[in-house]
Amino acid sequence: MLKIIRSAGLAAIVMIAVASVLAPQIADGQTPSPTAAPASPASPAAAPAAPAAPATPAAASRATEVVDNPYGLQALWAGGDIVARITLGILVIMSIGSWYVIVTKVYEQAKMNANARSAEKTFWKAPSVREGAAGLKAGSPYRFIAESGLEASTTHTGLLGNVDLNTWVSMSIQRAIENVSSRTQDGLAFLATVGSTAPFVGLFGTVWGIYHALTAIGIAGQASIDKVAGPVGEALIMTALGLAVAVPAVLGYNWLIRRNKTAMDYVRSFGADVHAVLISAPKVTAPAGTPRGAATARA
Repeated sequence: MLKIIRSAGLAAIVMIAVASVLAPQIADGQTPSPTAAPASPASPAAAPAAPAAPATPAAASRATEVVDNPYGLQALWAGGDIVARITLGILVIMSIGSWYVIVTKVYEQAKMNANARSAEKTFWKAPSVREGAAGLKAGSPYRFIAESGLEASTTHTGLLGNVDLNTWVSMSIQRAIENVSSRTQDGLAFLATVGSTAPFVGLFGTVWGIYHALTAIGIAGQASIDKVAGPVGEALIMTALGLAVAVPAVLGYNWLIRRNKTAMDYVRSFGADVHAVLISAPKVTAPAGTPRGAATARA
């Protein structure tokens, strides 16, 4: 009986010891495995998380760095020699002159078309050619043509009296029309000149830039990109500028020529109608002793 009591007590002591050892593991939620190998004391239970690597300075500066183009127009003007600057200045002058001519001629043609509409509405309703011409705006090409016809019909005297009145009035009106046509052509020769020469001016700048590139290669002794990029960039910019100046000049020239043709068709029609009115007007009988050809149309 005593041995049984001792064995029970020894078993209770062993159970208490085992419970004291397993209690911390059960509290942490860990269940011991009878077959698991014991953890090595040298290895840590859980390795700390590695800190995130900081962004490199190059990556941070790449997002905000703004690199200026060393081969742009500003660099071309600052680093170019006197020849490159003169070439660039000629192209700028050509471009400014072309746009000035285009804008000016469009404005003049718009005024001319307005004068045509005014003549169509008011001139032919007047009782006479003189009153109709007085009702037109001063400086209008239509008033100039009407007054030229009137002057021809009233100055048909002297040596001019030997010319047929129909021929003389027709010649005077035709001269007036040619004068108006000549005025509409002002500035178009400049556009034609710019359109034909600007590409060659740009080509000259291209050749000069390539010359600088070859010179830089010869001095350096090697064809590195840093020796060639600048002069070749200047050459390409000059070529582009030459084309940018020539194309608007050519397009503007063709467009203005077409508009002038339309405007002059109205002018010629008006001149022909004025000529017919002056010739068909009743003639004034010349008194006795009046020089030959002194009779004029009643305008």
